Amino acid sequence: MRIVLASNNPDKLREVREILSGTDIEILSQREAGIHTEPEETGTTFEENARIKALAAMRASGLPAVSDDSGICINALGSCPGVFSSRFLAELSYPEKCQRIMELLEGIHDRGAHYTAAAVMVFPDGREITAEGIAEGEIAHEARGEGGFGYDPIFYLPEYGKTMAEISEDEKNALSHRGKAFRALASKLCEERN
Repeated sequence: MRIVLASNNPDKLREVREILSGTDIEILSQREAGIHTEPEETGTTFEENARIKALAAMRASGLPAVSDDSGICINALGSCPGVFSSRFLAELSYPEKCQRIMELLEGIHDRGAHYTAAAVMVFPDGREITAEGIAEGEIAHEARGEGGFGYDPIFYLPEYGKTMAEISEDEKNALSHRGKAFRALASKLCEERN
């Protein structure tokens, strides 16, 4: 089954392909599907934004499309940046964003945080499948690790004693919010097809 991933992020494309390896799902990037549009994410939830992107890719390609919207939610910041994670402090690079978050949390005891991912798959016949994944953690006191992307260098996993950027790709795919959401989505798709 060929599906378009409604994203131009090469890291996300690689990650989703790895998560869904072993299934009969072939993931095409937007570029591979000839899609050159990026819809505005106007939703107020991760699921709404994922749906907006998936629908746009499906309509442009005529193929089933899947998208996720994800972000980091920090307790002490009122669950911000949340759905605005990619647009948070938009003028800064991710290393600079991570540094700014650590500065905002200086002296704050509650460093709890979680990543949330909502995945939405839409089909030309109007069907839709949704799933969500959550990864619990904390905001580290310093950025560590070379793996992952985005906020991974400051997302600390107490049970591993490492940040998301320090664990292996296999470990990350097993416990990440995106991994959980896409595995749940693939499971629902398999149930629907049987």
